[in-house]
Amino acid sequence: MKLGIDSYTYHRYFGDWYAGLQDDPGERLSVFDFLDRARGHGVGGVSLEACFLPSDDAFIDRLSTALDARGLSRVWAWGHPNGLASGTDARAAEDLARHLGIAKRVGARVMRICGGGRRTRPASWAEHKRGLVALLRPLADDAQRHDVVMAIENHIDLLADEMVELLETIDSPWLGVCFDTANNLRMFEDPVVVARKLAPWARATHVKDVTAQRGDPKTFAFWPSVPLGQGLIDLPAILALLHEARFDGLLALEIDYLAPAYAEAGEEVAVRESLAWLREHVGRLVKD
Repeated sequence: MKLGIDSYTYHRYFGDWYAGLQDDPGERLSVFDFLDRARGHGVGGVSLEACFLPSDDAFIDRLSTALDARGLSRVWAWGHPNGLASGTDARAAEDLARHLGIAKRVGARVMRICGGGRRTRPASWAEHKRGLVALLRPLADDAQRHDVVMAIENHIDLLADEMVELLETIDSPWLGVCFDTANNLRMFEDPVVVARKLAPWARATHVKDVTAQRGDPKTFAFWPSVPLGQGLIDLPAILALLHEARFDGLLALEIDYLAPAYAEAGEEVAVRESLAWLREHVGRLVKD
């Protein structure tokens, strides 16, 4: 397992923030600034959110060269915020297929994809599954053609058993999971139970910790991110399950909505503290 950072951690600096919860930080990062920060933190890889980046060939070639020069492994991340709209957006599926080619060009062997989100999830799982299967089956052929594995995220849209059922139905080595360690708590599932079910399918990760605020637990604002090891997620148990499942991909730190208690210190402090925690705990697993 290799430590990394998902560029969504710095989403405010790419011009994207949660209205009413976050503010414009007053400065911007380029993706090349982000790569330099990642190297400064000593990580071995990055997950790159495509929504913040151009996709023309010249830019992608420049980006690939920059990644190679910094010695960074990479995951290409497609689909923020609504992805395939829970199986209802055929045009999004066409864009996903296009991005498989971009992922290959940038040198990524895995592309995180998004099936949908809490805004797009239908009431009926049968309907939800039917739509996703119809779009993902042909995309698995595209993924094979590009030699890029799709990793669908548990994106506050799929319960663990639903995700397993989806993967078993499609039954392709070109579709796995981008396992987010915290998202299913936001759907009231035990993160360790979810990890036990999804770890065998994991091809990418978002390593995230969250805490609880006052208010409505059905809202996103109730579950803000905190530095790893300071929240509610039993991350040592989850890392052990990933290790047991022989996951050998990128452990990509992700911070979405940073808890107000940590906001003044900012993302950079949270990143530094999180990576120190992750190094320590991954090091223990390797020793054992």
